Amino acid sequence: MPVSYDGSREAPAAPPARSAEGPPMPDPRSIRRIAINTGGGDAPGLNAVIRAVVLSACRIGWEVYGIRRSYDGLFEADGVTQLVPARVQGITHVGGTILGTTNQGNPFKYPVTGPDGKTRLVDRSAEILTTLRDRRVDALVAIGGDGSLSIAYELFLRGLPVIGVPKTIDNDLDATVLTFGFDTAVQTATEAIDKLQSTAEAHRRVMVVEVMGRYAGWIALHSGLAAAADIILLPEIPFKIDKVIEKIREREEHGQPYAIVVAAEGARPYGGDFVTRGGSELGREIRLGGIADLVARQIEQLTGKETRSLVLGHLQRGGNPTTFDRLMALRFGAAAVRYLRRGAYGRMVALRPPDVLTVPLRQAISQRKLVPMDSDTILTARSLGTCLGD
Repeated sequence: MPVSYDGSREAPAAPPARSAEGPPMPDPRSIRRIAINTGGGDAPGLNAVIRAVVLSACRIGWEVYGIRRSYDGLFEADGVTQLVPARVQGITHVGGTILGTTNQGNPFKYPVTGPDGKTRLVDRSAEILTTLRDRRVDALVAIGGDGSLSIAYELFLRGLPVIGVPKTIDNDLDATVLTFGFDTAVQTATEAIDKLQSTAEAHRRVMVVEVMGRYAGWIALHSGLAAAADIILLPEIPFKIDKVIEKIREREEHGQPYAIVVAAEGARPYGGDFVTRGGSELGREIRLGGIADLVARQIEQLTGKETRSLVLGHLQRGGNPTTFDRLMALRFGAAAVRYLRRGAYGRMVALRPPDVLTVPLRQAISQRKLVPMDSDTILTARSLGTCLGD
């Protein structure tokens, strides 16, 4: 098998592929026009993927069209735009996405307000497929996390040739070693925690920092460990507040009357539930958040120490992607076009070092990737004396 300069292996030429599931798919040699969209929460590196897809596709004679705001653009007159190389010049380093995104645009459960003023969820997937067919789109490159890729998989099962690109700062897609956006989010969180060290020490305070990650603790673990946090609370390890207090008092006994606590937004107390910001609205996922404030109040009540909480929130989604995320995003985008050309429909590109391969979309969305308790990073945290709340 040929090996490229960066160690990746190119699969040999193969006859037109046929998916093992889903309806019959067209011959990949018939592809002339593809569409691309970005769905779910934004992540640094989205523009790099878009650029790689456009340049790679145009070099082999394909036309590329961008769908604005996930699938919403297909319901609007000006929601689809042609992407040529000049349109994607100079965007690799830019955060966000030139196509826009939304995490509320599921075409299978699309919120529509009726004449009575009530909002209901309706299935508009048939409109999506009809519009794409009318625009002579032969295949779709869907960039997203588990929610967006689940939508892409359902469209694939209804006959749309699809290939997915994994995107989430949470790094919780099990079928790929890493997702782009994660490294940048960790870097942003690490820098913020670094800056809290000096102010915490100056005021002899406990600082509780809440980071994103949903139900996976990757961002909290990596940023907390890198920034020398004293306590890291993960969704995978329900914490006991008395263990947190024990660590804070231990530091005081050693002449360190301050502490840094990093809490994933999905962290929860032992025997308790996740902390949320209100209930689930129609068609929307439950919003996690508030654990830092809860932990800070408990620490202050139980120790008498001045304690402050800070939520980094969407700072972790913004800004320019790191070099690592830029390169991975470019590799993913170029690979998506290569594999589409081979008929790899209903699949997702995935990092399996040193290669970018593909895995079935069904596999990619079937299981959330959580932090393993026997991972080297967890073992490192314990060896350093970092409190994990257990």
